[in-house]
Amino acid sequence: MTHTPKSSPPPPGTALPVLPAVPAQAAPPARPSEKPLAPPAPSTGPRRTAFAEGLDQLRSAATTEPGRLRIIGALLALLVIAFGAVTAWQMTDRAAAADDVLTRSQPLSSDAADIYRSLADANTAASSGFLAGGQESAATRDRYERDIRTAAEKLVNAAANADPDSPSTATIAELNRLLPQYKGLVERARTYNRQGFPVGGAYLRYANEKMQEQMLPAAEDLYKKENQRLRADYAAATPYPWAAIALGVAALAALAWAQHRNYRRTNRVLNHGLVAATATATVVLLWLVVGHTLARAGLDDSFDHGVRSLNVLHDARIASLKARGNENLTLVARGAETKKVGERTYDAYDYDFGTDIKDLAGYLAAAEKLADDDSGERPVTAAMGNMREWKKRHAAAREQDENGNYQQALDRVIGTKDPTGECFDSVDENLRTALAHEETEFKRAAGDGRDALTGMPAGVAVLAVLGAAGAVVGIGRRLSEYR
Repeated sequence: MTHTPKSSPPPPGTALPVLPAVPAQAAPPARPSEKPLAPPAPSTGPRRTAFAEGLDQLRSAATTEPGRLRIIGALLALLVIAFGAVTAWQMTDRAAAADDVLTRSQPLSSDAADIYRSLADANTAASSGFLAGGQESAATRDRYERDIRTAAEKLVNAAANADPDSPSTATIAELNRLLPQYKGLVERARTYNRQGFPVGGAYLRYANEKMQEQMLPAAEDLYKKENQRLRADYAAATPYPWAAIALGVAALAALAWAQHRNYRRTNRVLNHGLVAATATATVVLLWLVVGHTLARAGLDDSFDHGVRSLNVLHDARIASLKARGNENLTLVARGAETKKVGERTYDAYDYDFGTDIKDLAGYLAAAEKLADDDSGERPVTAAMGNMREWKKRHAAAREQDENGNYQQALDRVIGTKDPTGECFDSVDENLRTALAHEETEFKRAAGDGRDALTGMPAGVAVLAVLGAAGAVVGIGRRLSEYR
């Protein structure tokens, strides 16, 4: 058994050994403080936009043939679509204007002329009835009432079709205000005349003054405004669509260039898609040019041989009505109204009659020149003959009146044997016949012009979409060769 030896204490008097002192170790040097890393400096160059990046991608694509083909296809499709869109837009506006010419502005112009004619004829019938006194015929009375009723109905129709803020609206309102006033004056004149009071003549002259100085000028102003509206519709319907034509030519040129490029690179004569697009664009362009040319020709014909003739005939009819009214008022006034011209003094109404007859002769001569067939010329020629006879009979009536034979003069104006009223009625009837003929001619020509544009906007839009699709398909066939 092994035992660990025990250390024995040192003997007395023996000193303990002393170990050498361990030198103190220096403290470890302090670690320098760590500084945070600075973020990278921002780039000082300009920030690129999405457009710039897209442009770079486009340039990159343009360096390869597939990329160039994609660009060409997109541009061709866009050009064909733009051609169709502009064509549809311009032809929609022109078709709407052509329809307004036929169904809105010209009928309203005729209504305005009828308002003037009805008012002037009512004034003439009122003076004729006044001259007859208690022997006023039922036909004369009915004619007056019919004219007043027609004027009122036409004013209602004009008000319904006028724009609220248009100048015509104020004119229509003014005529609606004056019409009852005029009718009231005529009724007073008729009442006093039947009772034998001379004041009846004063009331009739006052009614005529209101008609001549307020109502007829307002009706003439309405007629002119509606004619301006008609001309504005013609101006909107007839100009050539140059923007659409230019785009069509550009589209065809681009398609031709694309096919020529395709032929040079592949030696293939035809690309079915591009050929279809070219054919479609050609059809649209031809339809546009030919259709608009036909429409323009029809509308121009309706204006030259319809509207112009109608305007002259309306003016002639109005002149004849004014002449008849002044002829009657010459006998109503019995010299109470005079007019001095130079050194001579004339009966005011008889002087105005002479002016109106001269105007009537000028309008009839112009209408005869504008008439382009026998059906239009015949009634105008007859009206000129009636006018000449009217002047002769009027001169005979004036001679009797100036000689103091009032009753004989009255008989020559409203009597039963060869009166001037018979000539006036013949002039008016022939002018009505000529107006009806020219109205028919206008509707035929304007209808042909409008029909030439029928379906064009919608048809052009469909063909443009098909043409763009053809261009895309044609380019797509070429792209498939690179896959």
